Amino acid sequence: MTPAAILIPWARPAPPRSHHVPPDVVHLSDEALIALAAEGDEPALAALYDRYGRVAYGLALRVLRDAALAEDAVQEAFLAVWRSAHRYIPERSKASTWILTFVHRRAVDLVRREERRRADQLTDVDSVVGGMVDEEAWLRLERERVQGALRQLPDHQREAIELAYYGGFTQSELAERLGQPLGTIKSRMFTGLARLRELLEEPDHEPERWQTTRSTT
Repeated sequence: MTPAAILIPWARPAPPRSHHVPPDVVHLSDEALIALAAEGDEPALAALYDRYGRVAYGLALRVLRDAALAEDAVQEAFLAVWRSAHRYIPERSKASTWILTFVHRRAVDLVRREERRRADQLTDVDSVVGGMVDEEAWLRLERERVQGALRQLPDHQREAIELAYYGGFTQSELAERLGQPLGTIKSRMFTGLARLRELLEEPDHEPERWQTTRSTT
């Protein structure tokens, strides 16, 4: 599981299907939503997640048999949908099939990754036995990495994520507290966590190189 998924549990296996998607997109077809997502429309992506989040989680859970990994797979799959929306060709496949293909591929990738990780653990069992101090140091470093990556997010995204994790607020409570529509909060969380994941997965991303940046996203 990635550090973002461990320390900031946002994605849920059963997202509520209510009025948190803006009304101007909620009635659009899947194909229209993907076209809007290709243009950078975050509410369109939120609407797709609202429609297929449950099904995607069920598919990932059947492949992975692990709730946390299934949440990771869904989160990363919808990030792939966001990045690849401009490549979608309606004539070739249904939107739902196209989306769930990303979920299945990511779930299979995570299965293989976990198998490799377990194999590595077996070969390193001696070092694991005496590694309690090292594990504590690793966890401390991971927290520092997450905090440093958070500082690179735009203020409105960082505020929503920190309140959700450190403050324990739900998305509905955040919307009321910040005076924003629930769809806006959902988009901020999704985009912020997607960027956070990218920052944490950069191989040469060292804590001392983190700098606070500002974005128009």
